[in-house]
Amino acid sequence: MKTIAEILNFIVHGDQNGSLVALEKTRGGGGLLFEVKRVYYIWGTSRDVVRGHHAHKNLEQVIVCVSGSCDSILDDGERREIYHLNSLSQILYIKNNVWREFINSSLDCVVMVLVCEHYNEADYISNDGEF
Repeated sequence: MKTIAEILNFIVHGDQNGSLVALEKTRGGGGLLFEVKRVYYIWGTSRDVVRGHHAHKNLEQVIVCVSGSCDSILDDGERREIYHLNSLSQILYIKNNVWREFINSSLDCVVMVLVCEHYNEADYISNDGEF
């Protein structure tokens, strides 16, 4: 069964000195699926707050929960799926035309978002009726 989004499992390089995950577009696959043009962080979100409430016409993005945990509710108009984010090595890839909401953020939740385009207000679909 095809899913709305993909969890990309990146290789963790580690030894007694710590761990490292490289987020990069690679020619041979196994990396990011697009060139990154923008990165932003979200934190300080209360558990009962819902973030997102939008879709993008063209934008693709990957979400990394760099601290704590949260859930992402994704809807492509036919299916609704929930993804639990709580690992630095699991990256959630979200295609365009997918409605997204983020819920259940832990108190220490920090989410990093990498996107394929610069900010463009015209790319947002903020009305779920329009979606």
